[in-house]
Amino acid sequence: MKFTLSWLKDHLETEAPLDTIAETLTRIGLEVEGIEDKAATLKPYVVAHVLSAEQHPNADRLRVCSVDAGDGQPVQVVCGAPNARAGMKTVFAPPGTYVPGKDITLSVGTIRGVESRGMLCSGAELGLGEESDGILDLPADAPTGQPYAIYAGLDDPTIEINLTPNRADCTSIHGIARDLAAAGVGVLRHEQQRPMRGEGACPVPVTLAFEAHDSALCPYFTLRRITGVTNGPSPDWMQARLRAIGLRPINALVDITNYLTFDRGRPLHVFDAAKVAGGLTVRRARSGETLKALDGKTYTLTDDTVVIADANGVESIGGIIGGEATGCDAGTTDVLVESALWDSVNIAQSGRRLGIITDARYRFERGVDPAFTLPGLDLATRLILEICGGTASQAVIAGEPPETGRVIDFPWTETRRLAGLELSRAEMKVTLESLGFHVAGTGDRVKVLTPSWRADAEGKADLVEEIIRIAGLDRIEAKPLEPLHDKGGQPVLTVLQKRTRLAKRALAARGLVEAVTWSFIPHDDAVLFGGGRADLVLANPIAADLSDMRPSLVPGLLRAAQRNADRGLADVALFEVGQCFESDQPEGQTIRATAIRRATAGHLGGGRHWDGAAAPVDVFDAKADALALLAAFGIPTGGLQVVAGGPDWLHPGRSGTLQFGPKNPVGYFGEVHPRVMKALDLKGQIVAFEITLDAVPLPKYRPTKVKPALALSDFQAVSRDFAFVVPRDVAAGEVVKAAQAAERKLIAGIDVFDIYEGVGIPEGSKSVAIAVRLQPVERTLTDMEIEAVTARIVAEVGRKTGATLRA
Repeated sequence: MKFTLSWLKDHLETEAPLDTIAETLTRIGLEVEGIEDKAATLKPYVVAHVLSAEQHPNADRLRVCSVDAGDGQPVQVVCGAPNARAGMKTVFAPPGTYVPGKDITLSVGTIRGVESRGMLCSGAELGLGEESDGILDLPADAPTGQPYAIYAGLDDPTIEINLTPNRADCTSIHGIARDLAAAGVGVLRHEQQRPMRGEGACPVPVTLAFEAHDSALCPYFTLRRITGVTNGPSPDWMQARLRAIGLRPINALVDITNYLTFDRGRPLHVFDAAKVAGGLTVRRARSGETLKALDGKTYTLTDDTVVIADANGVESIGGIIGGEATGCDAGTTDVLVESALWDSVNIAQSGRRLGIITDARYRFERGVDPAFTLPGLDLATRLILEICGGTASQAVIAGEPPETGRVIDFPWTETRRLAGLELSRAEMKVTLESLGFHVAGTGDRVKVLTPSWRADAEGKADLVEEIIRIAGLDRIEAKPLEPLHDKGGQPVLTVLQKRTRLAKRALAARGLVEAVTWSFIPHDDAVLFGGGRADLVLANPIAADLSDMRPSLVPGLLRAAQRNADRGLADVALFEVGQCFESDQPEGQTIRATAIRRATAGHLGGGRHWDGAAAPVDVFDAKADALALLAAFGIPTGGLQVVAGGPDWLHPGRSGTLQFGPKNPVGYFGEVHPRVMKALDLKGQIVAFEITLDAVPLPKYRPTKVKPALALSDFQAVSRDFAFVVPRDVAAGEVVKAAQAAERKLIAGIDVFDIYEGVGIPEGSKSVAIAVRLQPVERTLTDMEIEAVTARIVAEVGRKTGATLRA
């Protein structure tokens, strides 16, 4: 919403400076997005008199001008404009002036051997958009030395504010002035809107052709005929204001309707009466009807669109845009002026469906003041008679305005209860009344009648909001929150919240890049990853390919990785921590941490390297990421079981399930199944893991967060290698687990370094080689003690897995 300062002062009597007005607008909720003050920008530019213009001695197309800038001291300026001549008035910029049209700052210079101390300017160089072949040629009576911005009437700042959708009343400059007056910045100018009687009846009848259930589409329609008008250019002051807010003046009749749209928030439409056949009918469009609108485009209508039609057909889309066939031009002498009330929801739907954005639609879809429908018609009529002349008829009125007043039972204490601000009843009453609310009663509770232009005020909280925004949020006293717990305090974050943050840090530390993908995925993708249930299909998806709530984070990351690969970034490693959905019940929503690696994006980095070819990622990269995440949570992995296989979207022979017992799986890792790769049109090698944070067991309670002291042994560690022959179906992890159980105090670590099947190994068996590290903490181990531990390891592994030492 844009307006100029002088335009605002038509409605607000104030001497407040521009800065105060801007600060107050933002403070009361009408956020100022920008101020364009050409007077400040063009302050150095002055009207100048060219005393002489001589041919440049060293250039055919340059002139050396002597310029009087108003201080009585002629200034020498070299100018290349073809229209520079002695005796003319133009605009002069002294050295040090910033020229917006050229994005330069002037300085004293020498041009072809002649000194130049300034610049004679064109409109384009001043940033006024006036392209020309020469400098500005001002009238002879232009006062020498006067600032050009003041002379040209450019000293009227333009203010742009950002309106929230509920503030329909401030789509008018009068409404903005009302808010400022309530905030103490001036006094609102109240204009007496006397009803206009007109001369004779309007010869054009109006019919509202709706069924009873559709009457709200256009409940109120007013029309007046004005004859004998002269449709020339609108007055200069009106054109200047329209240009300042970005509108192009067209002709007086159109400019008046545009002016009132912004001035009073009342969109109107003017028909050329000579081009209207018969009476006007307001109705639903018939499917397939078309209208060539004033924007030059032809629109095909449906029966959801409300139109104004005559005997020839549709002439206007009600509340949105008029038709070209009945538009006003220079030959228009008789007009029909329409002021109506349209349903805001229907206007929004019709405008969105047709792709039409107009100032009228902007206001009607937010809601205009129903009570100003007929007064708006009268105001437009007076302006047309004043500017264009003519004779006005009486108004034709169809329908009736809806009831707008809403009575709210309001206790004064509600302000303190909801906002924490103690205000006097007198101040609150003055605030409400200055905004147009009527307050009745004198006790602790009063009755408040809302004004017709405030349909957004529906209850007590809305009245508190009005009082607080005018009083100022800065008046709310800052008070510390009362402690929620005992002095010792309790954790503010839940375990799940902590894990979510910790997971992001841990995965980022492993070289993975965080991605945030949609919570909605295509239905086919959801089915691939175990979803696609009917209760997880969105009723109103934002796009056709975002129809289902995601059952996993993996599909979003896979598609993100492929988009990167399609643009040349093949080695990509991504992670995400977010919500997944197994059902539409609260317990069906889980938080998961997921990561994928593609191509050669391993933990140590991807791509080619001088030290050797980079290996593609494999299942063990995904497993390492998953185990690193669990370790970051402080979860002891001694009881963690790794079971071969996983969900259907993972390769059955290159995947695993992480679980703390058969009934508590916490996640999966592995290569993405070739079937899924083909279905999603993915290429390359991709591995992934996914851990459900809700399912990870809680760590053991520690009474203190202090880490235990670092215990380093002074005694040398001893390493022993074992090669066990075990049945092929025995997992290497079982061998490691059995060896660890043999001696928990001395064994500090076990690594699997070889698995072999082939010559020398019985059929159906395999060799699993492990390295066991023994770390004494009290004294150096003797050979006998080492042999004793070795024997226990062999015996325990043999007992639990059926293994024998390989010969």
